[in-house]
Amino acid sequence: MTRVAAIDCGTNSIRLLVADADPGSGELTDLDRRMTIVRLGQGVDRTGRLAPEALERTFAACRAYAELIKEHGAEHLRFVATSASRDAENRDEFVRGVLDILGVEPEVITGDQEAEFSFTGATRELTGRTDLRRPFLVVDIGGGSTEFVVGDDHVRAARSVDVGCVRMTERHLVRDGSVTDPPTEEQIAAMRADIEAALDRAEETVPLREAHTLVGLAGSVTTVSAIAQDLPAYDSEAIHHSRVSRDRVREITGWLLRSTHAERAAVPSMHPGRVDVIGAGALVLLSVMERIGAEEVVVSEHDILDGIAWSVA
Repeated sequence: MTRVAAIDCGTNSIRLLVADADPGSGELTDLDRRMTIVRLGQGVDRTGRLAPEALERTFAACRAYAELIKEHGAEHLRFVATSASRDAENRDEFVRGVLDILGVEPEVITGDQEAEFSFTGATRELTGRTDLRRPFLVVDIGGGSTEFVVGDDHVRAARSVDVGCVRMTERHLVRDGSVTDPPTEEQIAAMRADIEAALDRAEETVPLREAHTLVGLAGSVTTVSAIAQDLPAYDSEAIHHSRVSRDRVREITGWLLRSTHAERAAVPSMHPGRVDVIGAGALVLLSVMERIGAEEVVVSEHDILDGIAWSVA
């Protein structure tokens, strides 16, 4: 048994997992799992740089996580950084800050590495299920990018494309410095066209339509599941391995894109940091389901973070 810590720093959030890993049994026992919305990717699509206030929010979360890692006595830590820090001109500033706080250098991984971690984290506990047909298509909808991975026990093909809930919101739904609330039909159509073009790129290398089971990861997908279940609060146990039909995803996406900020914020399972970007994230999920003809999505709370932890163990 090895006690490990994994940090996944994405475009919208930074997440920590401290767990006991038993490679022999394949069990990963959570000791602490938490998420902080830091919006590291704020403005990166437009400016090409990480904003000073976004960096400070991220460093503040790192300081809090450093204390938790010390309290739990984790033996090994791996810090993985994804889309926003890949794209930024001033990523060295980000690397130095993380190194000073946590004592490890963030690994700015490629999209293919990101996809492999996501697949391992999402499917390790699904491989013995007889009610789920293979191959799996794992779709990890992040803030700046979305990863597509097809595989059985191992990855067969993977692709990362630059459509995520934050990037699509900033690119299509912002006017005069603020999010259009609700967006216009023209804005939604432009966003949908961007997503469809990204799916075309993904299909150049990943056989999306060969998959029999769609597994959806990350906050946009889990929030859609929470809404579908009408949960009184965010409940990881109820969300993990829930199934949401395509018709229900379409219904929820339509409501999210027609609703106001106040209406979305009133959803009891909605994290405050997702209120402005959840419509774009839900539209990515719906577009994938319609493209491949998936009747439902299997929602997983286990994702890239769990894959990172297994890579340490």
